[in-house]
Amino acid sequence: MNHAENLPPTLYDRVHAAAQAVRERTDFVPHVGLILGSGLGGFADGFAKSVAIDYGDIPHFPQSHVVGHKGRLVLGERGGACCVAMQGRVHMYEGHSAATAAFPARVLVALGAKVIIVTNAAGGLNPLWAPGTLMLIRDHIDLLRDHALRGPNDERLGPRFPDMTKAYSPELRTLAKHAASGAGVSLEEGVYVAMPGPTYETPAEVKMLQGLGADATGMSTVPEVCVARHMGARVIGISCITNQAAGITGQELSHDEVTETASRVRKTFESLLDAILGALVAKKELGAS
Repeated sequence: MNHAENLPPTLYDRVHAAAQAVRERTDFVPHVGLILGSGLGGFADGFAKSVAIDYGDIPHFPQSHVVGHKGRLVLGERGGACCVAMQGRVHMYEGHSAATAAFPARVLVALGAKVIIVTNAAGGLNPLWAPGTLMLIRDHIDLLRDHALRGPNDERLGPRFPDMTKAYSPELRTLAKHAASGAGVSLEEGVYVAMPGPTYETPAEVKMLQGLGADATGMSTVPEVCVARHMGARVIGISCITNQAAGITGQELSHDEVTETASRVRKTFESLLDAILGALVAKKELGAS
């Protein structure tokens, strides 16, 4: 008996099985991966020559049950860039580990994406930023209480101890800021802090996070960024500030407010993404680093 046949598939095996299932549907090779947060999934509907695959048709791919997340992988062209986009993501608060929440990002890189653009809806910790503000992520603080790289490491995917000094590529942040300016889109820059959720932060927690130097808080992104860097991709992160965090205005928070604000600024956000994709192509910034 071959005992190896009875062992469960490794993370490496699962990532490449998922990528192979996608390749069996299309020979399109993406260079940019986009993780589209709340209200932004429609961006991928504008891809040319697109192929859409339901998450449920991809082996090992976790499925989201959050309102506003379609749950499809879309491959196609936009702005001259070959893209693969996630229309929706899974979150740890749905009961997933950080590694499971980050698994789709690994598949994007395995498919060929050298640059990952991660987007999210976030609560504003900076009292000067009104809902609808777009924030380029300069750095993050991880308070999720689990880590996407916890457990055995497979060197075929990346190193045991990845450096996070440049988790969000300084060169690509500069490119994004120039692209935003050229498109007439106002873009702030700040620090994102990941919290486990699903409750929104208390006013006391908000004060703590502000004291830590964070400008926006959300319940995603960090696991995806960690595995993308683990596999050698470069990352651009962008938050849409959909509400001011608890205690700043005195108003209660709701998911309806999040989705309403995300929908209101969707066209501006899409203009920014188009400008960034165009700049990536123009500057030939689609290699690994």
